[in-house]
This record gives sequence, C-alpha cells and structure tokens, in this order.
Amino acid sequence: MLVKYLHQQEGKTLEFKRDLSSTRNILKTLVAFANTAGGTLLIGIEDKTHAVLGVENPLDAEERLCSIIADNIEPRLVPNVELMPWEDKTLLRVEVFPSNSRPHWLRTEGSERGIYVRLGSTNRQADADLIAELRRSVMGVTFDEQVLPNLSTAAIDFPAVMASFAPQRKLAEQDLQTLRLLAPSQGQLVPTIGGLLLFGHNRESVFPDAWIQCGRFIGRDKANIFDHIEIHEHLPLAVEQVMAFLKKHAMRGADFSSGLRRKDVWSIPLTILREVVVNAVVHADYSQKGAPIRVMFFDDRIEVENPGILLPGMTLEDMRQGISRLRNRVIARVFRELNLIEQWGSGIPRIFQEAAKLHLPPPDIIEVGMRVRVIIYLAEPLAAKRTETTVEVTVEVTVEVEKLLLAIQGEMKRAEIQTVLQLKHADHFREHYLQPALSTGLLEMTTPDKPRSSKQRYRLTPSGLQWCAHRRAKT
Repeated sequence: MLVKYLHQQEGKTLEFKRDLSSTRNILKTLVAFANTAGGTLLIGIEDKTHAVLGVENPLDAEERLCSIIADNIEPRLVPNVELMPWEDKTLLRVEVFPSNSRPHWLRTEGSERGIYVRLGSTNRQADADLIAELRRSVMGVTFDEQVLPNLSTAAIDFPAVMASFAPQRKLAEQDLQTLRLLAPSQGQLVPTIGGLLLFGHNRESVFPDAWIQCGRFIGRDKANIFDHIEIHEHLPLAVEQVMAFLKKHAMRGADFSSGLRRKDVWSIPLTILREVVVNAVVHADYSQKGAPIRVMFFDDRIEVENPGILLPGMTLEDMRQGISRLRNRVIARVFRELNLIEQWGSGIPRIFQEAAKLHLPPPDIIEVGMRVRVIIYLAEPLAAKRTETTVEVTVEVTVEVEKLLLAIQGEMKRAEIQTVLQLKHADHFREHYLQPALSTGLLEMTTPDKPRSSKQRYRLTPSGLQWCAHRRAKT
C-alpha cells in the first residue's frame, strides 16, 4: 500500500511529514482534511524526496499523536491512526474522513480563526463565508435556497421569468414557489437568494459580484488585453452573452461536405465551452466577495473560472467521473427546466468526451486560491486581431440596442448616452441597452482593461459603424 502513496505527489487528500516535530502543522492538516474531502497523512516520509525515514519509538509516537489530536481539535476528531511497516522501518498513517461534525477547528485558535480547509497541497484559513458554507453543507441547505426576508416579491423581474420559460411552458403563480424563486417567510412570500440571482431587478445591490467578466488577451498571458466586457444580465441570458463574446473573437468557416446546406465550423469548441460556462454559473459560490465569474480567451486556450472551492467531500477526480453535488439547487433546477443542462453531474465527463472526439488535449480542472478553473485548449493558436470585413446587415439586435447604437456620436460617457436616450435608471440602461450592445461586438469600451474607470467611454466598432450606416441607409 505504501508504494501507491510514494508514487503520488502531495495534494488535496495526501500529505507527508518527516516527523512529529511540527505538531501545529500536523493539526492544521488534519482539520483541513476533515473540513474538506478527507485525506491521508503519512508521518516518517520526507515530503520533497519521498525518502522513507520512519519514526522513532513508533508505539510512543502513536500514543503521543492520538493525545495531541484529542487535546487540540474541536469538535472531537477521531481519525484512523495506525502503524505501517516498511522494510526495517515503521511509519504512522493517519486517515481522516470527511466529517459530519464540520467545521473542526484548532482549540488554541478558536472557532472563528482556527478553521482550515484543504486547497491543493496547502492548508488555508477559512473566512466567514467559507465557514458558513461548511455549516450549510452539514445541514443539507444550499446558499441559494435561503430567503431574503428584507425584500418583497417586487425584487424579482417576473416578465423576465415568464419570457425565459415561454419556450418550455407557461408558468403559474404556484410554479414560482415550486422553483424556489419565492418562499414563505414570516407569513409572506419573499425572494430566495436563488430567485434574486437568477432574475433579480437589482441583483448586484445585494450581491455586487454576481456578474461575469470576459476578456480577450493578446498572446498567452494577461499582459495585454484586447477586448473586455462585463455581463450583468439575468443568469440564463448571461450564458448566451458569454457565448456571443467568444464567437466574436473566434473564426468561422463553412462546411458543405454533408450536403448543399452550409454548416458553420468554428475555430473554438463551442459545445464544450457552453458546458463549461453553464457549469461555472450553476456552481459558483455567490457568497464570495470580490469574485465574479471570469472567462479568459487567450491565443491557445480559453479559461473559465468561478468563485468557490469544491464542496466538502468532493475532489477534482470526483468531478471528472461525473460525481456531482449542487452548491446552488435553485439555480440548477431552473437551468435544467430551461434545458441549459441535461443531467446533473454529466457536464464535466461530457467535456472530456467531446475534447477526445475533437482530438483536443484533455481539459484541465484546477483549484486556484478560492476558485475552480477549467482550461479548454484550442486545436490551433488563434491570434487576436480586429476583423475589418463587412458586417452582415442581417445582424439581429433588440430595439433597445438599435436605439443605443444609432445614438452614439464619437466617444461618449455612459451618462451622456443615457441623457440622449432619456433614460433615468442606470441599472435598467446597463441591463437592457449597454451590456447587450457590447455583447454584439458593435459597441466597445475605450478602456477595456479598466471597465469601471470614471474616464470610460463607449464607441462604435468598425462593424458597428458599418451596421449603423446600413441601418440608416434603409430608413
């Protein structure tokens, strides 16, 4: 059994320790294992070289370790501690299982500062939001099922809900509770967190980082940004906005091999990317502060990352095998009803299958800080460049976007555009006019790398100028 461990690197569920000299680090690791996905600690192995050193006086070391664990971890943690012989040496093997009593903490540091979780091969101190999630996971309650008693039903954009479900079915009033967009609280119906995240009128006043940031970079790092948008739409629509942004910076060809009908062939794997984007939206930890979902398009790959580490008990290997636990049941239920996801847990295995089918390198899934990142590699590098080709005059835009595009004169601030359009409410303008216009590729920011800059202005792209010229010529 030891050979199996020696061929592995330290990671989320495995750590080596040379000896018992650093008891605090050992305790942090055991607490982190219990709070996250369990794990095995082997004492008597050099972590860098994997040299088997063994422990001196194994029976005394075992008794000492059990006493240290009992005296220093709350709630009580009872791992499986055993002696493991190897040639003429003996090691200590400590096996920790995901705990139903989480969160555990170091007694000397207290229940607020002494809670740790496992991120890769490191132990990280949990903040208040992560501690709350650990507690919810034990109770079986997801973040988005919780109610917002200080808000009324008016916080939900009901026309948007009805419009989203119109292709599937007509919603009745009771369906809003069945879908958990609304829930009873203190004798009245109020929005749930999921309802507000999905279809909230002013979602970002409560969750300021519940939006999606998309960027196209020049080259293979973040040194130079080429294009950037922020997406603040209702979550089901946001998926389409992300896909529109990716298509904007991809190349499209035509395939007539299967018949006379044209079939678009894209330079990026759209099916895989849609799956990854949906997965990020459904599994994001919206309780985190300062952490929007990010979509990053490089010359050789596309990275999609969402805030939130894997839920307790989950590993990256579990994800690859299709094992799924829902962080947001309300959002997942609505996405499934809207046919944005097929079957819970099937998305990640499907992206690996599709990548193999397209002869692409296997995608990477990694935990980076407090985020999960999925990396999709492209078949061939795709350099960022502006296309000066004529835009098709059949580009479809909403009435609101058309009004905005035709109102643009040179470079204009957001407030200036609102004034021209006689729109008073900034959130309404941004949601129904500005962000949809940016996602078409007909409008752009003058300073895309600083989207919130006070000096930010907006202008028509070359395609936008052509579109407006064609539009005016027709009227």
